[in-house]
Amino acid sequence: MPGVLAMREKDALLHSPLAMIALAAVLFSTGGLFIKLSALSAFELSCGRSLFAAATVAFLTRRQGFKANRVTLLSATLYAALLLLFVVATKLTTAANAIFLQYTAPVYVLVLEPLLYRERFRLTDLLVVACCLFGMALFFVGELSPADIGGNIAALVSGFCFALFMLLLRHPQAREVNSAAPVIYGNLLLAALTAPALIAGSDKLSLRELAIVGYLGTVQIGLAYILFTRGIARGARSLDAGIIGYIEPVLNPLWVFLALGERPSSWALLGGAIIITAVIAHTIQRARTAPGEVPTDARV
Repeated sequence: MPGVLAMREKDALLHSPLAMIALAAVLFSTGGLFIKLSALSAFELSCGRSLFAAATVAFLTRRQGFKANRVTLLSATLYAALLLLFVVATKLTTAANAIFLQYTAPVYVLVLEPLLYRERFRLTDLLVVACCLFGMALFFVGELSPADIGGNIAALVSGFCFALFMLLLRHPQAREVNSAAPVIYGNLLLAALTAPALIAGSDKLSLRELAIVGYLGTVQIGLAYILFTRGIARGARSLDAGIIGYIEPVLNPLWVFLALGERPSSWALLGGAIIITAVIAHTIQRARTAPGEVPTDARV
């Protein structure tokens, strides 16, 4: 019996909304490395991986249908924008700058969620986000330069789109259709917009580039966004998703360091430790609030 109970608890953990979001964050974190490894331009790479991503998500969620409504289409547009802007940012500036500036998203969520969904504001939410932002700031001590401005602006706008995307996933109309529909249509939209660039640069599509694009589309976007959207659809608050998502910018520079030798500064290591500690503390606190489920305060 103890063994059966342990298996059930393990299965419940793996299917919990927060566990899905955490796994998605790990997969997301590999994006910076493979974008850096690719010789394709931002537009060429975006087109290829979006084609793979759209096909992957559509196949895995085909039983849920492909209906769309106004909220779905708006979410898809925001998704396409955040995806392209992140690739542009990663190409223009460092992977660390791109990912951490994108992860200003929870700050926007913190401000907008109570207004849109009458979400109860918690002091602990503010404290955790403040810790994450402080840790993030340490990554930029002595790092920012005028040459990074274009990439940094693209990453910041990507973060704002990311926040709106998370918030719209909780809209009542978003729950009426396939929760992954914004990912499917967002990838199709981005692929259509960037197709001319990929066609023009088709001579660059070696087997190596196809493997990179295939991984980014199938795993880093396709599988990861299915886990992410299902986590929110099953009850995780937008702010919780954003906070747990800080796993991504912590791991992103690590993969780049291990593969390409880009060494984070001591300030970056300290910032990562602060963020990880805040995320773990937040997750434990939320688990104790309502064991076995993720509480939600949405009052739509």
